[in-house]
Formats: sequence, C-alpha cells, structure tokens
Amino acid sequence: MTRYALHIQYLGTNYRGSQKQPQEKTIQDEIEKALCTLIKTKISTIFSGRTDALVSAYHQVLHFDTANHINKYKFINSMNGILPEDIRVFDVEIKDNNFHAQKSAKFRHYKYVIRNDIIKSPFDTNVFFCRYKLNEKRMNEALKYLLGEHDFSAFKSRSDNPAKVCKIYLAQAKRSADGKYIIIDIVGDRFLYNMVRTIVGTLLLIEKDNLEPLSMLNILKSKNRSNAGATADAIGLTLVHVGYDDCSDYLKQINT
Repeated sequence: MTRYALHIQYLGTNYRGSQKQPQEKTIQDEIEKALCTLIKTKISTIFSGRTDALVSAYHQVLHFDTANHINKYKFINSMNGILPEDIRVFDVEIKDNNFHAQKSAKFRHYKYVIRNDIIKSPFDTNVFFCRYKLNEKRMNEALKYLLGEHDFSAFKSRSDNPAKVCKIYLAQAKRSADGKYIIIDIVGDRFLYNMVRTIVGTLLLIEKDNLEPLSMLNILKSKNRSNAGATADAIGLTLVHVGYDDCSDYLKQINT
C-alpha cells in the first residue's frame, strides 16, 4: 500500500463542513466518492482538520492509502473531472507511511474577512458584513494577547477533545488598501472547535461595546466561554494553508 497526500481547495457554501456526517453533503463525502469512482475501490481519507459548514479552504490536506499506482497529472485531471466545480485537487504526492495529514501538521493558517462598510457588495460571497466602524489598531492590541501558548477554553465551543492548549504564532488584523475590508490572519499549531470564529466574535464585541483591548486577555485568562463574544458567522472564514515544516519562513512570507 502506498500513502498519498492530496492537496485540495473548496468553497464551503454548499456543504455541511469537511467531515463526513450522516445524511449531510460534505467535502469528505465528495472526495471519497470521486476516489472510489477513479480507483475502483472504497477509499477512506483523513483530513488535516475539520472545517465547519460554509467554511472554505484555499489549501486543505488529506491522506489516503491505496495499492494502485497514481500518475500525478492524469489523476489530478481525472479527479477534477469527477468532482463538483466548487472542489478542486491541485496536487498529489507520495508520502511515507509515517505521514499523517492531521498529526504531522505543524501549523494551520486561517483568514477571516470582514466587509467593513455601509453597503454590502453583491460580489462578497465569502465575506462577513459589519456596518459599524472597526478600529484595526485596537483589534491588533487585543490580538497580541493571544500570541504564545495558552489554554483557549474561553474560545472553545462544545467539543469532546480534552486538549485545550494551543500555540499562536501570528494574530493580526489589516485594513485593505481601499479601506472596505478588515482581514484577520491567525496562524497556530492547532485550533479548538470554533476557536477562530469565537476570537473574531470577541473582537467584534470589544469594538461594538468600546471595551478595552485588554479585555481579550481577561477573557483568555478566565477560561470561561460565557465571557467571550458570540461565534462569528462561518461565511467569512477560510483555511488558507496547512504546513508540515517549521512555520518561520511561512510567517516571513505573510509579513512581506
């Protein structure tokens, strides 16, 4: 058996998330159906992590095992011919059997985009809309308290996973050149269920109620979900990249 890593991207608006769920349309279902059609046998996949309903991905990674030989370019073209147009394979590579799409990942990069304007554009199909003025400088002051290794229980929605500690390498907010969008980038070794969306919701709470940016630190230290903001809509969130090497070079690219 040979282990392959599959690199994909997708628009999540038509799916109930990446992970298989009974009676629901998911990214994993579509990928496994396409693999089964192409390889002529049942294939099980393991993703680098789950994305929620409506969440998109520029770069998601999964692995699977098969005894079949895969011709890279023929395989990519065939998969994309079978898959729906909102899911695309852009790379496939052979890995040793120690590679694990989830456990081998060193970092994940999520991006949340907010249209901060009085008018919502009809072209903003994967963007959250916020009418009241946001101050990206204050948002960055709040985000800096999340850097490093912490217990993020205050930003976790329901989950059976007892691990609550994550390490955040980058957390920043930037306003676009035209002034109409706020882009929030967060890079960490791992993320709890709904963690990024709850962080964004807390930023919006701090801005809306004109709270001190230090409130983010107090909420983090409380380890109490009820102190944080609401979980922001999934529509603005995208998984940008999953990395399997040290993230220092990647962080330099983001900041250039």
